[in-house]
Amino acid sequence: MAVRHGKDKAGTRKLPSVRGSSVSVATNSGRGRNRTSSRFASFCVCLALIAITWLVFGQTLGHDFVNFDDHVYVYENPRIIQGITLDGVIGVFAHLHARNWHPLTSISHMLDCQLFGLNAGGHHFTNVLLHTIAVLLLFLVFHQMTGAFWSSAFVASLFAIHPLHVESVAWISERKDVLSADFFMLTLWAYLRYTRRPSVGRYVVVVFFLGLGLMSKPMLVTLPFVLLLLDYWPLKRTCDQNQVFRNSRSEVDARWRVTSGRMFTLVLEKIPLLVLSAFSCAATLLAQSNSEATDRLDQLPFTWRFNNAVITYVTYFWQMIWPTRLAVFYPHPNDQLPFWQVILAIAFLFVCSLLVILLRKQLPYILTGWFWYIGMLVPVIGLVQVGEQARADRYTYLPQIGLYVMITWAVADLARSYRNHRIVLAVAALAAIAALSVCAFVQTSYWKNSEALWTHALAVTSDNDVAHNNLGYLSVRRGELDEAISHFNTALNIRAGNAASHYNLGRALIENNLANALARKGLPGEAIPHYEEAVRLRPDYADAYYNFGAVLFREGKIDDAITEWQKALAIQPYDAEVHTSLGTAFGRKGMLREAITEYQQALKVAPQNRLAMNNLAWLLATSSDASSRDGTKAVALAREAIQLSSDADPNFFRTLAAAYAESGRFSEAVATAEQAMQVATAQGKSGLANILEKELILYRAHSPVRETEPQ
Repeated sequence: MAVRHGKDKAGTRKLPSVRGSSVSVATNSGRGRNRTSSRFASFCVCLALIAITWLVFGQTLGHDFVNFDDHVYVYENPRIIQGITLDGVIGVFAHLHARNWHPLTSISHMLDCQLFGLNAGGHHFTNVLLHTIAVLLLFLVFHQMTGAFWSSAFVASLFAIHPLHVESVAWISERKDVLSADFFMLTLWAYLRYTRRPSVGRYVVVVFFLGLGLMSKPMLVTLPFVLLLLDYWPLKRTCDQNQVFRNSRSEVDARWRVTSGRMFTLVLEKIPLLVLSAFSCAATLLAQSNSEATDRLDQLPFTWRFNNAVITYVTYFWQMIWPTRLAVFYPHPNDQLPFWQVILAIAFLFVCSLLVILLRKQLPYILTGWFWYIGMLVPVIGLVQVGEQARADRYTYLPQIGLYVMITWAVADLARSYRNHRIVLAVAALAAIAALSVCAFVQTSYWKNSEALWTHALAVTSDNDVAHNNLGYLSVRRGELDEAISHFNTALNIRAGNAASHYNLGRALIENNLANALARKGLPGEAIPHYEEAVRLRPDYADAYYNFGAVLFREGKIDDAITEWQKALAIQPYDAEVHTSLGTAFGRKGMLREAITEYQQALKVAPQNRLAMNNLAWLLATSSDASSRDGTKAVALAREAIQLSSDADPNFFRTLAAAYAESGRFSEAVATAEQAMQVATAQGKSGLANILEKELILYRAHSPVRETEPQ
């Protein structure tokens, strides 16, 4: 039977209900296939992003720590190397770590030590994993925000493998970069959810992720500003998309009132986020004002810092396009920056900003991208000087996403009018990704170890005293003292010629290291003037006082050594090595109570300090003051010191024997002392073996040791 088609009042032919249902089913099926296809495409892109990220950075799993902050952040930090402990977690919230307050970063380092110990490959694995997560989140969030699948994928690819990002990923100390990036992306995701369906609960999630990001790295203080830019594009929250205005004067005024009102509302919406950022700024400035990290502002005039900042903006832009001659450290030039370079840089920034504002309606993404880049760099552009570098690759890690967005969307728009533009864009994108991946792979290889890192820095920079200083430090560790002294002298000559900036901290560091090399070479007379110069240049430089005290102690000047170590503690009261050294000095002078107090302080700061543990056990076992002795505690400490030792130290066994004797366990004291004597003899320590032989006589006679100094 034929189906009769009816018409509506306008004469439009109606479909029968059966056919309508059939069409509806087909449409839903098509949408389902489209969603499945979209998810599959997203899955494939995510796999590709993971692949290129690990292709470039997977090599770091075989890399070592480097002697540039890694010791402070990880392998010489007592609180970190203990792994996850309740006291440690409380400590990172209550105290600074590496002159900064970023407790989540500190906890992540603790967790690495818990899982991998001091195997650097494990720490590198975490960095690459966190970077990979940030890459994937960037792609997914921008795809959801803009609906532009391939443009979002390309931006994420650039973020994944750009050579400027090598420093953030391949340097263990920059864990704060990759960790904060994850929370940055999660904040964008949470904000996107909030804008689609505003609610208090969703806003709290935004605040939560921003808070976590700020506790990873304070640089995220500019994130509320980025959210305002995203409100403009791609979220388009600055105007009512459904309201239509004509071009009459009254309609223009109405549009302005609507837009202004919306902008005011959007800014008001960000106040809790801005307050959170303000607290983070205050905490960071307070932390760095009480440390050696922030150089005194009179050391580098504001004009110099401003000139360097504007040139650095342009330099980062150029390095994004042509990423060559990248280094871990870029020193300030010895002379003022050329005036013409400063003027050209200011003109470039001004013209770009003006064009962005003028073209914002036709190309709204360039406003978001450009001011994302400009705004996010403000905290690290050098107006407030932290450290001594002119610039640093790691500072571009998140800010340059804005430039990637601006350029990617602009190129896609410009190419749309050409035939076969998709093929051309695809080939160009793949070529760019391949070229940048190769450059990033090579740049990552320089982070294999400290020597490769600093040798490369010397090759691509000039007058780099920091590179010479760190290579000198490596030479000291290898016992190549003549080469070390040569590096330190070169660094001092560079630093002395830098009259415009004359950073006292850097020069004090070099003086200190040169003095250490001379002391190790057996030239204390030549070392002492350099220590004196180091503390003169920087009276708040604790390491110089500590090393100066060590040389004085070896020279037998115990009182002078105690004075220097007390100065070091006045600056760094939580330095376990200084407390231990002071305990030894007090013990040498017979001030046993004071010595015990210092060893106890050292163990409060670093509970696994074997030397402090052993020396405290010795005093608790052998003190002439009966009220100071505690044989049971001495045995426990001595046993733990032995367990923590990777090799057989006869001194530690000697201490355990004395502790057993103090506890009345003389048979165990005899057996342990005999074991200590065998180890000492095998190691060629005949003097210690002779002392142990005399102490064995006491133990066999059931008599403990009294007032004998540990060897």
